[in-house]
Amino acid sequence: MEAVLVLENGIVFKGKGFGAEKEVFGELVFTTVMTGYVEVLTDPSYKGQIVMMTYPLQGNYGVKKEWFESDGIKAEGFVVREVTNKALDDFLKEYNVPGIQDIDTRFLTRNIRDKGVVKSCLKVAEKISDEEIKDLLDKVKKYKDISDIDLVPLVSTKETIIHKTTNRKARCVLIDCGVKLNIIRSLVKRNCEVVQVPYNTKYDEILEYKPDFVLISNGPGDPARLKEVIKCIKNLIGVVPITGICLGNQLLALAFGGETYKMKFGHRGGNQPVKDLKTDKVYITSQNHGFAVREESLPDDVKVSFINLNDMTVEGIKHNDLPIFSVQFHPEARPGPHDTMFLFDDMIKLKDRK
Repeated sequence: MEAVLVLENGIVFKGKGFGAEKEVFGELVFTTVMTGYVEVLTDPSYKGQIVMMTYPLQGNYGVKKEWFESDGIKAEGFVVREVTNKALDDFLKEYNVPGIQDIDTRFLTRNIRDKGVVKSCLKVAEKISDEEIKDLLDKVKKYKDISDIDLVPLVSTKETIIHKTTNRKARCVLIDCGVKLNIIRSLVKRNCEVVQVPYNTKYDEILEYKPDFVLISNGPGDPARLKEVIKCIKNLIGVVPITGICLGNQLLALAFGGETYKMKFGHRGGNQPVKDLKTDKVYITSQNHGFAVREESLPDDVKVSFINLNDMTVEGIKHNDLPIFSVQFHPEARPGPHDTMFLFDDMIKLKDRK
């Protein structure tokens, strides 16, 4: 099959198609992880985006459902240098997602780093004419920016799900904005019962579960669009311990009156160095975000707890007095690194400060 990747800036890549015969649109982003293509594709935070892997060979070790971070592929499309295993092709076909291979992903990555993420279209078909490509470029230019799309409702749970544990030591209410399953697994493994609720659950409904702490999950899109969640968090501040991961970190900052902004090309990969400003320790972390917290916008009673050593952006915040903290990176990351898994223990310890 033929495949084309059309960027809003007019650049066109022609390659070989795999996965579904389909036409999709989304923000083109890259991730630097060398393994974990199953986890990447099933990560709800990639909803609305076409994902490119910088590591050239993908599919080497097949596909297993136990690696899923959700109930299926959430990325809109997949861009790679070379597919090495038919299982990956079949995986994309199963979830009706197109992919393109045999293009210069190194050039494309450098282009995004220099000019920033772009809207794009990926099409896979038996034949694609030059006239069709021109038409796709027109469509891409008219496609909505990711900040204008409500993505969280598409990936959040529609009903409350309780993840029980045999020896419950704590109860967490998880506000699901597109949670990765390994966040839930990591808490349940530590004997923390998780009550997973829809993103738009009201604060009084959350309190009815008598949580030891509330966790705001990761998820896709612009955090500033989630007015309902921000209002809910505001009402929970000072009432119950709160923590957050990735999008949850941004939403917590907004609830405190801070600001967020869109990054040039974001942080996506498993090799992001962050520094704990309290201990001066440096951890290698997995990340997937295109928005960040503006440090100077935070109120005096909220301080930055972690920073990114590549660009000095905010990687975590903490309240000076209340039992509230959040991180921008993913401590639960699979396939890794697992340097910051201890943060789940810190989350559970919040119950001792109720």
